[in-house]
Amino acid sequence: MTPSPTIGLLARLSGYAETISRVAVWFGGALTIASVLLISVDVLIRKFLGWTVGGADELSSYAFAIATSWSFAFATLQRANVRVDVLYQYLPVRLSAVLDWLSLVALGVFMAVLTFYAYDVVGASLAQGSRANTPLATPLAIPQGLWFLGLVAMCVVLALMLLRSSVALVTGDIATVKAIGGVRSAQEEADEEAAAGERMVKGDAA
Repeated sequence: MTPSPTIGLLARLSGYAETISRVAVWFGGALTIASVLLISVDVLIRKFLGWTVGGADELSSYAFAIATSWSFAFATLQRANVRVDVLYQYLPVRLSAVLDWLSLVALGVFMAVLTFYAYDVVGASLAQGSRANTPLATPLAIPQGLWFLGLVAMCVVLALMLLRSSVALVTGDIATVKAIGGVRSAQEEADEEAAAGERMVKGDAA
């Protein structure tokens, strides 16, 4: 059966969202590594030269917050978020699919509320010209704005996931609902670990 244009469009948009989210998570990882290197350099300089770079702890805290928010979307697309599935695995497939859909709704509501208040925080910092009470005196709107944009990206991805899963649920495409919002099965996790191991072996061989 040929999928409808709407379903095909949603699938393509999901592909774009995953690509962008993958880039964002690499960006977050680079920020984390940079903050680790900065702290390491600061510790070594303080130990052997007796002076400090200054602001390493502040900048690393900003990096952690930004990296975290920009990683949310990719983690959700990969279904890496924590789910309690003690009873879930024993439920009928259709009922579990409805619960998968409801879990996306609940996560979407939570993220929408969080993003709304994050917007208030950034807006207040901009309006008041707030700066960090540190030697760097960082304009708080800059790290807060980057953190807020990560939350916005998460909301956009969640909206797309919810729209796609809603269409799939209405049309009876249970497999797609579970592929979007279901709990990862032990087989899926085993296959992923096997693929990762194979890539490592090929990398060592090269």
